[in-house]
Amino acid sequence: MAQKAIREYDAKSILAKHWGKYFPDFTYAYETTMVQNGTELTEVAKSHAWLNQKTLVAKPDMLFGKRGKNNLVLFKDAKPGDVLLAKATSWIDEKSSTKQSVFFSFDGDTPTGEPSVDMLTHFIVEPFTPHAQEEEYYISATVVGDDDVLYMSAEGGMEVEEGWEEKVTEVTFKITDTEAEIAAKIRANIPADVAEKDKATFAEFAIGFFKAYRELNFAYLEINPFVMQGNKIELLDMVAKLDDTAGFMMVDAWGNVEYPTAFGMEEKSPEVLAIEEADSKTGASLKLTLLKPEARIWTMVAGGGASVVYADTIADLAGIQDLANYGEYSGGPTTGETKFYAETLLDLMTREKDAQGREKILIIGGAIANFTDVAKTFTGIIQAFEAYADKMKHVGIKIYVRRGGPNYEKGLKDIKEAADRLGLWIDVYGPETHVTDIVRMAVEA
Repeated sequence: MAQKAIREYDAKSILAKHWGKYFPDFTYAYETTMVQNGTELTEVAKSHAWLNQKTLVAKPDMLFGKRGKNNLVLFKDAKPGDVLLAKATSWIDEKSSTKQSVFFSFDGDTPTGEPSVDMLTHFIVEPFTPHAQEEEYYISATVVGDDDVLYMSAEGGMEVEEGWEEKVTEVTFKITDTEAEIAAKIRANIPADVAEKDKATFAEFAIGFFKAYRELNFAYLEINPFVMQGNKIELLDMVAKLDDTAGFMMVDAWGNVEYPTAFGMEEKSPEVLAIEEADSKTGASLKLTLLKPEARIWTMVAGGGASVVYADTIADLAGIQDLANYGEYSGGPTTGETKFYAETLLDLMTREKDAQGREKILIIGGAIANFTDVAKTFTGIIQAFEAYADKMKHVGIKIYVRRGGPNYEKGLKDIKEAADRLGLWIDVYGPETHVTDIVRMAVEA
């Protein structure tokens, strides 16, 4: 399962598309557009009358929060008549013309840590919604282990994170809970601070929200805040992630949704995108992050926890500058999936020799698998070796293997024999060797 963040515009568009199904007793205007510059906004206004008639709010839509505290909301304290199309157009052009510094953490209103610096390329524009503070609410849902958890609060906005335990009610649902059981749990757990006259209305909205979260295959869905004025709802701010493993069956439901690179992050390489595509089509986990492709130490690690341990050990013993990638393959990938993952790494690894003339190192590591068939996944790695053996020998690669789990003896025997047959340098160890000892061996060698 891959949880992928989507833009606020796409999250609102998906919910609006199915509004009648999940919120039949509520109204939502859905007057929302996304643009990249002022010229585009002016063009969109020709076919969207509300852009010419209403007070507007504009903000970046690039997968980061605390936009108000970063002074990146036009206007966070808007009043009717304050922001017209011309002002929104000029503001977007101003903010998109130069790099912006964005802080992700604050102590009160004071930024902490180092900012990310990047260009703002996408903006969401909507009408300003006049409302009272007591009409703002918070709601979200996400996956926690094998359960789904719904979070509700009578207080919405930027400060809901402060005093979370006192302000937010959590309700946990099993995957086997029926619709009736879910509705009953929600009605019984409406936050005490919700006004008595609004409790039943809040409950009905929360029931529809949770149903939409599950049936539309969101992995995370947050509205903070939403404004509830009787049966009229306005979604002021949304954050969402989709379970893109379900993408093949959600094409019509999601529409043309994209998975953008977050603000401050480099654009993903074709190889990383290819691994993400493969990950979206399997129940296994295939992850790849390129840190420094010209570095000499590459890892192919089974398991998310093990990948952290290996990366830390390499950074400690060799230095982070020598680590080329970070990632994992786990969850019982097929032979074909493992082969594709290994070929992607080997293709990147063999494009050029080490700049200092050293041999490159490929660490195939992992803890002791619970259910992944080691021999089956190693068959995929062997097939990748067969395709890239000549390039591997030309670049100069030493392979260190440490693995345990079902069928590990056969897997280790097979990969050793295959490497010897292909003329590749390899050292192979089983669970009798400490999980990261091969890092020490590789660095010392």
